[in-house]
Amino acid sequence: MLPKEKVQILIDKHLKLENKLSSGEVDKKKFAEISKEYSDLNDIIKHAKEYLSYQKDSEDLKNIINDQNSDLDMKEFATSELETLKINNQINEKKIKLFLLPKDLADSKNAIIEIRAGTGGLEASLFASDLYKMYEKVSQKKKWIIEIISISKSDAGGLKEIIANIKGKNIYSSLKYESGVHRVQRVPDTETQGRVHTSAATVAVLPEAEDLDIKIEEKDLRIDVFRSSGPGGQSVNTTDSAVRITHIPTGIVVSQQDEKSQIRNREKGMKILRSRIYDFERQKIDQERSKDRKSKIGTGDRSERIRTYNFPQGRVTDHRINLTLHKLEEFMEGEIFDEMIENLSLRAQQDELSKIN
Repeated sequence: MLPKEKVQILIDKHLKLENKLSSGEVDKKKFAEISKEYSDLNDIIKHAKEYLSYQKDSEDLKNIINDQNSDLDMKEFATSELETLKINNQINEKKIKLFLLPKDLADSKNAIIEIRAGTGGLEASLFASDLYKMYEKVSQKKKWIIEIISISKSDAGGLKEIIANIKGKNIYSSLKYESGVHRVQRVPDTETQGRVHTSAATVAVLPEAEDLDIKIEEKDLRIDVFRSSGPGGQSVNTTDSAVRITHIPTGIVVSQQDEKSQIRNREKGMKILRSRIYDFERQKIDQERSKDRKSKIGTGDRSERIRTYNFPQGRVTDHRINLTLHKLEEFMEGEIFDEMIENLSLRAQQDELSKIN
């Protein structure tokens, strides 16, 4: 049961904001902020009012049912109404609890996604490439903008590493559960005896940090420049345009050499660095706030195995929620990506709800 005081606070706050907006005494900046808060509350206020009136309404119906003077039709009507009222009350309670869950401020941000080939040699790099293509297809379907920041290719069209910026609406909330080890089981093209090989790639999804989110002092940076090199160490640039940026307080290091301009490499490097520091600080706060942070959904740690893609059996399994979809081909085409994300989000909400029950 939700404490009535918590629900009443929502109703009182909604009325207070409504009065402020109608007073005409709020400046433009404040008006926008209050309007946003009022709009968010609008979605829940009906459920809050119904939840508070449940006890009185149910008592009224019980009185009709128990009243010897009530006719049979009236009692049947009241019994049916009471059942509907109970179901609606459970729905209202769940909606209010979800609304009261702490909001992840990063959910609305763009994301930086980093994909790296793991164990498995050439096959792992080919799988890393397949994963990136999958996220690319999801982005196209959702009309997100995806921009490559850094790329390192392997032989046969694979990827050793790729870092990309994905922009759109609520990107981080859609992709944050992708962080971790993605394992693939399939027969490589080079395998003559048809044996299934297992390899892996790691994915890290970071909320894109802006200057306002994280302040980086120049004195905390060590910047080294060096000559860019191509495959096999062959020089591809005659100037020291590549940049390595070290954030001394955290020890986070970023190298960037995709651009011919040292300035552009530094800009790209700082974008990655800012997001990694922001993510580092967020995780530190989360760990301090909750000792049992490691739930079924996981920590987002890239060392944690989260999903297996089994090509011979045509299935994809998410180990955090024991969900198996026998539609691997559609998944890799970005067709049923939302089905996976919705299930992960739902489990995360259920885990959070269990803490406030």
